[in-house]
Amino acid sequence: MKKISRGIKKIFIKIIKLFDKWIITPITKLILLITDSFKNNGHGFEKILTNRQSLVIISLIAALLTFFLIDNKTTLVDNSAERLYGQKVKAIYNEEAYVVEGLPDTVDITLIGRKWDVYLAKQYPSDEVTVDLTGLSPGTHQVTLKYKESVSSVDYQLDNSNITVTIYEKMSENRELTSDIIHKDHLDTKLNIDSVTLNRGNVIIKGAAYKLKEVAAVKALVDVDKITRPTVGSTTLSDIPLIAYDATGNVVDVEIVPSTVEAVIKITSPSKVVPVRVIPEGAPEGKAVKTLTPSVNEVTIYGDETSLNEIDYLPVTIDVSNVTSNKTYTVNLTKPTGVREISVKTITVALTLDDIVSKEIGNIKIRTMNLENGYVVQALSEQYSSVSVIVNGSKSVIDSLDTTTITAYIDLTGLTEGEHEVPVKVTGEDTRLTYTSRVKTIKVKITK
Repeated sequence: MKKISRGIKKIFIKIIKLFDKWIITPITKLILLITDSFKNNGHGFEKILTNRQSLVIISLIAALLTFFLIDNKTTLVDNSAERLYGQKVKAIYNEEAYVVEGLPDTVDITLIGRKWDVYLAKQYPSDEVTVDLTGLSPGTHQVTLKYKESVSSVDYQLDNSNITVTIYEKMSENRELTSDIIHKDHLDTKLNIDSVTLNRGNVIIKGAAYKLKEVAAVKALVDVDKITRPTVGSTTLSDIPLIAYDATGNVVDVEIVPSTVEAVIKITSPSKVVPVRVIPEGAPEGKAVKTLTPSVNEVTIYGDETSLNEIDYLPVTIDVSNVTSNKTYTVNLTKPTGVREISVKTITVALTLDDIVSKEIGNIKIRTMNLENGYVVQALSEQYSSVSVIVNGSKSVIDSLDTTTITAYIDLTGLTEGEHEVPVKVTGEDTRLTYTSRVKTIKVKITK
């Protein structure tokens, strides 16, 4: 306490010294000069002017007069203007019964007055613009925004204080609630969200009748980023926000009751081991592919269970066009649709070449594909029921070929009743070989 008292005392002493240096002393010197000029004009006048107490009083009076003169001058000419940005607008009305449109969220206010008054007004704003809609019926109305003026000497001017609002009766409807998962790509690639179970299936939406008609769906946005340390199992998320959307996916501004829900999220890690199948693309220069040996024969893939069930192997395509000698490829594995992770990212494939030979394999039955429902197809002659297939490739590969893996077929897509000449196509499971039908086209008849 004594230290504080000493500090205050020192401050006052400094102020007095400044006052004495810059006001009392200069004015005293001025008066002494005047005194010297009027020494012969009377002993009484000289006595007053040479008395220190009298000089202090006269100096104070002169200082006060100077202050008031400067203050009056400032009052007349030193006006300023400042703006208060983003002042919130609050409407007073029955929010349970009505919906109001046309109200701005915020407005700007211009303050005009003396600098000091404007400064005070900015330091003590009322922080709220109000509009009283009590008693107004549904419809369109012209209303005035009001701002509580904290400093009476300042002129407060609201930008666009007169606004037009539309009041609607608040309606309500029951809607089905579904869920969407956001930030799913942030989840560990080996994990999968198997299901989301909300704690309620319906919500109430409230708003103007025309707004309720726009709502096509109400969704709970389940944010993966809100899950703390996701692992296999079930986890519960609270305070999940609800959003209403129209048919084009735009957000519709309606009230949703409740505004948040709770969800139980089941996390799984489905996986499947599949073989790696190397598929050559193109043909070597005057040679045949003898072997395509990958560094790994199988990999583990992770994803949603439905997608994994549809995948029997992982295809790896190698461009062998114009290759003339043995070669080793480095390949980055590509994730099929629905697969989030592969146990191996990169493999090598060793290519060996051999001399090319041909072999004809007969009596390959012709199958039909893509025949429209309700139609029957038959070959116009017995010779069109099967074909011979010419196989080209390495001798060792052809000698070990299982002929049942060769398929000859005709594609009847878009064909209807009548006779048609269609091309014969041939495929085989061993992609190191090429397959060609000796008969290029056959004639068939389609009937109902």
